[in-house]
Order: sequence, then C-alpha cells, then structure tokens
Amino acid sequence: MKYSFRNDYSELCHPEILSALIAAQNEQNIGYGLDIHTENAKRLIQEKLQSNNCDIHFVTGGTQANATIISHILRPYEAVLSCESGHINVHETGAIEGTGHKVYTVAGQDGKLSPTDIINALTYHTDEHMVKIGVVYVSQSTEVGTVYSVAELKALYECCKENNLYLFIDGARLSSGLAASDVEFHMLKDLCDVMYVGGTKIGMMSGEAIVLFNEQLKPYFRYHIKNRTAMLAKGFAIGIQFERAFQDNLYFEMGKHENELAHFLSHELKSLGVPLLSESPTNQIFPILSKEEIEELKELYDFEIWGEVEDKIAIRFVTSWATTKEACIELIEDVKNVISK
Repeated sequence: MKYSFRNDYSELCHPEILSALIAAQNEQNIGYGLDIHTENAKRLIQEKLQSNNCDIHFVTGGTQANATIISHILRPYEAVLSCESGHINVHETGAIEGTGHKVYTVAGQDGKLSPTDIINALTYHTDEHMVKIGVVYVSQSTEVGTVYSVAELKALYECCKENNLYLFIDGARLSSGLAASDVEFHMLKDLCDVMYVGGTKIGMMSGEAIVLFNEQLKPYFRYHIKNRTAMLAKGFAIGIQFERAFQDNLYFEMGKHENELAHFLSHELKSLGVPLLSESPTNQIFPILSKEEIEELKELYDFEIWGEVEDKIAIRFVTSWATTKEACIELIEDVKNVISK
C-alpha cells in the first residue's frame, strides 16, 4: 500500500483517544450528548478557552457543522460571505445552498478575507432585490494552508460588529492553525461569534465541537441540530474523544507535531530546488513539479493534485498527527530521485 500524504484523516485515531473509547466500551451512557463524558469535554474546552459563558455542542463532521451553524444564524433572505477558496464554496457540494442560503464569494488574498472585502460585498448588496449578507465565514487554517493573525481576526470582527454581521470561524484544522499563528486558543472567545473546534482532521475518529459565544445564537440550538439531522444518538462517542483530547495538551500537541513535519518537508523540498505554490506555515504544503515527475511519484505515494501552474502542476502534501519523520525522509529521498532523472 502506498504511503498517503493526501489528507490528515487517513488514520483511525490517536492511540490515547482509541484507548479512551475502548475503556468505555462496556459503559451505558445517556444518548444525544447528555452523558457525563460530553459534559466533561465541554468543561475542559471551556477551561482552555478561559470561559464558562459559551455553549458547546458536538456534531460528527465539518460540513455538518458548517451547514448547521450557518442555517441557524441566517434568515431566509440572507447569505454567507466567503473567500472563493473557502471550504463551504468549493468542497461541500452545495450543502449550504441546500439549506436555502447563497454563498457569496470574493477573491480574497492567500485564502483570507479582509475588512475591505466585507465592505465591498456590503456596498454591492444594496437593497431588497439582492440577498443580504448576514455571516462572514473564515477558516483557521485556510484551504491553502495560511493563517489569520490576532490583528487580522480582530479587524475582521470589529468590521463585522460595526456592520451587524456575525463572524464564524471554521476550525476544521484549528489545532494546526493555532500552532502556526499568534492566536492562542483562549483568545478566540473575543475574536468571533461562533466557531467549531475540529476533531476529525486532528486525531479523532470523527467529531467537531461547535462553540457559541454570542448570546443571540445560543437559544434553541439543540432544536436546530436535531432539525438538521445532526444530533447523534451515541453522542458520548464524540464526547469521549474530546474529553481525552482536552484532558491535557494532546489536542494542541498533535497540531504542533504535524506542522513541524510539514516545515521539515518544505525546507527539504526547497533545498532540492522544488518550488512551492505558497509559504504555508501549517500542515498543508504545495510543491510544484512537472507532469512526468508527478506521474512517477504517484507510483510511490498518495497525494492530491491541486492545480496547474503555468507548464507544471501543484500538488498537495498533508502531514497528520500520525506522520513520522522517517516517512518524510523517505518521501524527500524519492522526490530527489524523481527530479534528478
């Protein structure tokens, strides 16, 4: 079997999380997220956020989290603003549109939105003959591996508040994003109205923790989760995983680990003369190779084709909590052999 650098959720889950699930296999827990493990997980996340004034709910996946949050916030005539490369626009098969809401996109820069993007979108949507922007959607880290700084998120949030918009942070790769930025976990309570803490892409079998900070968004959210078919009967299966991940710094250590190996790959690839599409500080890197080199490398590894760059092609390597230094060294040696021919 070829070693995979295609994504960060190819492995089942972190051994510590699997051990926690196995330890609870003979327990009888209350369903629908009302169990003791889920309550403990909520408390631990609140402690890391340094806030006991946020509501936390668990769902199984990122698209489910995005669709549930956005459709809860928006009125029927409202839309969500996203960067063109945003996950809700490119990789969710119309899930947001399926809830009856338009995803309005702007180009952004390096996968990120700016206050100017927000103002321009509001200026364009002038009256009741067009959808009204209600939510601004960003992700940390972004789809192209970049991250927002504290200053950038503050500026976005201030702009949103000044214009009566909600700011939503997609945290599918939040652990990696935190490890690569000056944003600390506890700061997030003051930088957005709602976010989710990603688990699926950082060592859990599945699961995302939706965190509501804005008081206006909290009432009846469990009703909406159920209405959107996102309420898991065996909610404790997700609660157990987040409980273990947040008992210590495991959640954050996994992000640091995958980033360190991605940095190693970036450094070694550049030393071989392989250009990168961007200077990503996170666990996603985008080498640019010829079509012939890529075809040869595909015989050895699994990875994603990202797009054409002039007469060459950008591919994506993604490191995970389970990626080893040995696997990265072997990849570099194989790339070296391929490009030297």
